Amino acid sequence: MATLLFGSFVFLLLFNVPIAFCLGMAAVVTLCLLSGVPLMVVPQKMFNAIDSFPLMAIPFFMLAGSLMQNGGISRRLINLAKNIVGSVSGGLAMVVVITSMFFAAISGSGPSTVAAMGSILIPAMIKEKYDKGFAAAIQAASGSLGVIIPPSITMITYGVVTGSSIGDLFLGGFGAGLIYGGLILLTAYVISRIKGYHGSDKASFKEAWGSAKDAIWAILMPFIILGGIYAGIFTPTEAAAIAVLYGFIVGMFIYKDLKWADLPKVLIDSAKSTSVVMLIISTATVFGWLLTSEQIPEAIAQGFLAVSSSPVIILLLINILLLFVGCFIETNAAIIILAPILLPVVTKIGVDPVHFGLIMIVNTAMGMITPPLGVNLFVACGISGVSLERISKAAIPFVIVLILATLMITFVPAITMFLPRLF
Repeated sequence: MATLLFGSFVFLLLFNVPIAFCLGMAAVVTLCLLSGVPLMVVPQKMFNAIDSFPLMAIPFFMLAGSLMQNGGISRRLINLAKNIVGSVSGGLAMVVVITSMFFAAISGSGPSTVAAMGSILIPAMIKEKYDKGFAAAIQAASGSLGVIIPPSITMITYGVVTGSSIGDLFLGGFGAGLIYGGLILLTAYVISRIKGYHGSDKASFKEAWGSAKDAIWAILMPFIILGGIYAGIFTPTEAAAIAVLYGFIVGMFIYKDLKWADLPKVLIDSAKSTSVVMLIISTATVFGWLLTSEQIPEAIAQGFLAVSSSPVIILLLINILLLFVGCFIETNAAIIILAPILLPVVTKIGVDPVHFGLIMIVNTAMGMITPPLGVNLFVACGISGVSLERISKAAIPFVIVLILATLMITFVPAITMFLPRLF
């Protein structure tokens, strides 16, 4: 059964069938040919997978990000970042990273961050004579912060699948996000110095202060949402609903960039994005259920432990596996399938489930900028007009530093666990 399940999944994947359908069809084929279980179990498992209160946060965060994107938040964050770092070498490239970190704390999604920031910044970088491939690559790499910096849809998925505290995952994501963002920022600066990309004129204190005041409502949102969660005022799911209300009020009545005529498009776009994520979660759950019924997680766990008893070796092997899987499987699907398989392995060697969740998330985030799946690459390609080959080559330095960041997060638990243990 395991051979047929994985074989049919890989076969469909090779023919570019969407990942949700690969998972679902592989499960159906396996049930039809090798199991006496009625097919009625498939829709039942799919429904039960998404019939979850914590998962309600996903459509709300999707909608909040869309409201922020259309409500003038992106433009104000970009202006603020330009006035802070725009004058240094490669200033506009650094603006991409900083604004992506800000927007990641709003959207919870990698592709959404690339689309929101890239639609403004990639054309601006090209206009300033930056290489098109570099402009698209740095936006794609920075967009991966959308699933690392809280609130993160992928963290919610991991928390639901494993029963880990979503609040602790959010806290741990700050450390991981700062390491990731900092190394991308450093890489952008070094490449800009080498290629001779100059900054813009230095902003005056008055201009910087004015842009900070203009962006204050955008900056406050993560503090209100995350502060409310950690203060125990509301749950992550309730926080997502508050984020929608906050985004609507700021965009419609404070910044006044959001118009009533924009709301149908905002709602439809959010519904489309949510439906894709929910379909992946539901079909991945059926796939994972079949794996569990065949006791494949236990076999894999024993296989890892048979290779070595050293936590360092086991974590290195798991990182290699996750990096490879991230190239081919969407982030949420990878979490749902692999978390139940790998969690028993790492808990036996003393790794905290929250720490391991962040190891999984940062590994699969790299998959967003590695072909052939690389969703962030495809979004950036669509905005910049460059080929996948060109952007993939330009992304190599960022992949290298992100691998370094992943190793730091893996083997220095304090990076991610300091805040969860503190609170």
